Amino acid sequence: MRHRSILLIGGSGFIGTHIAARLADAGYRVVVPTRRYARARHLLVLPTVQVVEADIFDAAQRDRLLQNCDAVINLVGVLHSRPGQPWGPAFERAHVELPRQLVQACRRHGIRRVLHMCALGAAADGPSMYQRSKAEGERLMLESGLDVTSFRPSVVFGPEDQFLNLFAQLQRWLPVMALGGADARFQPVYVGDVADAFVNALDDRATIGQTYELVGPHVYTLRELVKLAGVYSGHP
Repeated sequence: MRHRSILLIGGSGFIGTHIAARLADAGYRVVVPTRRYARARHLLVLPTVQVVEADIFDAAQRDRLLQNCDAVINLVGVLHSRPGQPWGPAFERAHVELPRQLVQACRRHGIRRVLHMCALGAAADGPSMYQRSKAEGERLMLESGLDVTSFRPSVVFGPEDQFLNLFAQLQRWLPVMALGGADARFQPVYVGDVADAFVNALDDRATIGQTYELVGPHVYTLRELVKLAGVYSGHP
């Protein structure tokens, strides 16, 4: 079955923008909800993308968005939360409660196909609240009985990323930087490859029930990544 109309939650962000563009190129109709319309105006140039001002955490608005869709892509994630057990309230809302509510809403509307964004290193017994909450959201999705595929990307880089570009910008002003965890290791993945993985999986039934780790071909320490960011931005 080829899905035609996709609800892309989190579609106005860095990764979501690339996925929306790939979906539009492939002829899918894409609905991108956003609480602030202005933040998603860059998507309006895509011919099959509709930007809707809506709060995906509101049940009534979520139901209206799902009425004319036959698949859902959930990219929602937050990086910070107040402390809590087993995770903080912001992580609970975005990583656990939203997947739970999406599962229930998809069942009500007869939508079976869901692609879900998790995170590399997510684990129920992980050392961080972020990892534990991401793992719980993924579990809720994969055990829902829906046709779910989950993706676990490493650090994602690209022209608008907030990781390598931050280090590049800092080196314009701070040629000598103090790095905490300089020997931490990363296997960054290009945003275009992440977008391709989502779009290629959408109508591929062999991916249902699977979890895919999305990583690039090389492992770097944080120190090496910062150096590369400086070199590529002209500030070695």
